[in-house]
Amino acid sequence: MDQFTYAERATDWRGNNNIAQSIFEQMAHERHPVPRWIVVGAGTGGTSATIGRYVRYQRHATQPVRGRPRGLGVRGLLTASGDATLTSRGSRIEGIGRPRVEPSFIPTLVDRLIEVPNVDSVAAMRLLSSDPRPQGRPSTGTNFVAR
Repeated sequence: MDQFTYAERATDWRGNNNIAQSIFEQMAHERHPVPRWIVVGAGTGGTSATIGRYVRYQRHATQPVRGRPRGLGVRGLLTASGDATLTSRGSRIEGIGRPRVEPSFIPTLVDRLIEVPNVDSVAAMRLLSSDPRPQGRPSTGTNFVAR
């Protein structure tokens, strides 16, 4: 399977044991069971598609947010036309700093995009690590800052 092209199709987003359903099942035990925002990591687009579709299908007020490295150079990422014109080479943040929008990413399923400077991603990664050696990667830091 080409995960970058077909990731948004690999999961039944209506329920049936997917990541979105698991999040809401766990949140059901919390004081505020329906979160206002869910920060969705960048990558193939599969997770953001599953969560975005699920919250709309379930009619939750939750809005998916996606953190991304600043300066990727993708214009129009959240436009109705889906324009994904590239204007730069990418980012140094491994895993999520690719210089293109993956075919599986559906921009209309993300309500907010937060650009995070590379230096903030790395600093957050180090802050989150309790060990002198970083346990997470800079992409983890990107999502932490985007929260």
